[in-house]
Amino acid sequence: MGRLRQKGQAGAAKAYVTRSAAIRKLQCSLADFRRLCILKGIFPREPKSRKRANKGSSAPTTFYYSKDIAYLAHEPVLKKLREHKAFAKKLSRALGRGEWSSAKSLEGNKPVYRLDHIIKERYPTFIDALRDIDDALCMIFLFASLPSNPRIPPSLIENCSRLAAEWQLYIMRSQSLRKAFLSIKGVYYQAEVMDQTITWLVPYQFTQNIPIDVDVRVMLTFLELYQTLLGFVFFKLYTDVGLVYPPPLDTKRDESAAGVGAYILQEASQKAEKPAVPKVKVVEVEGRQVSGKDVYKTIKTLASSTFKADDMDVDSPVVENKSGDIDEEFVVQPSKSDAELASSLPTLLSLKALPQSINTALFAPYTFWLSRETSRPVFEFLVRSFGGRIGWPTSSGGGSPIDESDDSITHVIIDRPVVEQHSENEEQRERRLKRKYVQPQWVVDSINAGKILLEAPYAQGETLPPHLSPFGEYEGAYDPAALTNEEAVAAEDESEIEGEDEEIEDAEPQNAEALQTVATAAVEDSVALRAAELAAEAAGIDPSTFEKEVAKSRRKSKKVPSNGVDEAEADMNKMMMSNKQKKLYEKVKHSQNKRNLERSKLEEKKRTLDKQKRKSQTT
Repeated sequence: MGRLRQKGQAGAAKAYVTRSAAIRKLQCSLADFRRLCILKGIFPREPKSRKRANKGSSAPTTFYYSKDIAYLAHEPVLKKLREHKAFAKKLSRALGRGEWSSAKSLEGNKPVYRLDHIIKERYPTFIDALRDIDDALCMIFLFASLPSNPRIPPSLIENCSRLAAEWQLYIMRSQSLRKAFLSIKGVYYQAEVMDQTITWLVPYQFTQNIPIDVDVRVMLTFLELYQTLLGFVFFKLYTDVGLVYPPPLDTKRDESAAGVGAYILQEASQKAEKPAVPKVKVVEVEGRQVSGKDVYKTIKTLASSTFKADDMDVDSPVVENKSGDIDEEFVVQPSKSDAELASSLPTLLSLKALPQSINTALFAPYTFWLSRETSRPVFEFLVRSFGGRIGWPTSSGGGSPIDESDDSITHVIIDRPVVEQHSENEEQRERRLKRKYVQPQWVVDSINAGKILLEAPYAQGETLPPHLSPFGEYEGAYDPAALTNEEAVAAEDESEIEGEDEEIEDAEPQNAEALQTVATAAVEDSVALRAAELAAEAAGIDPSTFEKEVAKSRRKSKKVPSNGVDEAEADMNKMMMSNKQKKLYEKVKHSQNKRNLERSKLEEKKRTLDKQKRKSQTT
């Protein structure tokens, strides 16, 4: 007889545990349980059968893996949280009794936990940590832009501002920035650090208000983890490029609102350390000092006396130096993989096929001046990341390396309409004519294009070209650059269709209607086409006009695909799905249709604009 299985002791009931049962097992509060789950990366799970996992109950609840909860039970942070709970009780009791000395001593011995071991557990290698800092950077830059708030301590905002400045300094120093995009939410940046693509969002410098319905405690827990993670990552990045971490802060520059310029990058002092001379181990044997060299000589002597000369390996003879040291002569053996190595060497054709390197010194030959209405932190970061020099007025902060009257300024980034200069002397006029006044979008579009674009479409007061996202959001997204060939074909077709319409309009109205009807029917098969040719000939229609009308009907039929078979197959597949899978499938199809509709609208709008542009050019 097999072993009896008790209900709730095996299967899903044992593999899963509810949130309330997990809190009872860990003996902590709900807030502490949430904090532990965030720090350790543990999240709720969805069992296949909620009724079985909940031991027969169908009540709505949240499930976790039992192994995850057992893993949390041995967490050192949980022990510190319990100690903090006991500390809070003792402190409140001492304050209630008026025991100020004991309260002060308790405050000095307040339990504090560290997250270093959690970072090492969650990210075994440095590349793992580097891949996961996108959300951390977004959170850091968000809190760095927040004003003073009773719900957030000022020291936390200051630390986030420091981490954000350290990241920007590293990106500017290593010239790792690749793309940027000015969106409604903020500025998206994308950098490439150690072959890892990192994308983050920086909000604009507006007054940020924290909504009341946002649980700041959850965000602060994430921020606590992210600060520790970025501290590890930044230390590694700075030390790899030979910089001191953390970079020292110049208080005078910081007080003058110098931004990232308040931090000073210092080279790490690389002292040439002398290689340690290995000590020869000496042992005393029977009152005589014996070294490792003596032992080696003895072994070689025994080997030479035991084996004959013919049995010894002649390829590695033993040679004795003048100093008495025994050396083994190294004999170079021919490699068997020389032919394979020669075939794997890169050739000129293979080198040409490699992708071209990104021009990280795009703005190196230029010097920029920021107008007072532009965002200084954004464009200082962009220009300096690509090797350019930039200056700004004192109203935007201190620490500008150049003055507005500097003759080396080549571009002025300005974002206001053109105003006539009434009081302008000759020197100011010459200076203005030497410089190129561009709108801020020119900087970002030049970075995304990888080359310096023409300044005329971005000149002051001009209507800007569309600012497109450089990121591949999803497969099949609207890409105007990819429509050039299709647009050329569509323009050619439209011109042909317009010419054909004019020919049709020149014919008699009855013949034109008959021609369209017959040509539409002739698209179906060859028999109908022959019959249509005879009917067109009997009606007195020109053969060339008839052929053009048939080609036009065929193009129209190609634009309307017949998806009857695909739709029927999709319906059959949908019948085999569960209700949950059907809902998920409908959501996916709805989002796909929405994206396709948006793309078709943009394409149609672009075709209309191009058509109007061509007509205006011909007239």
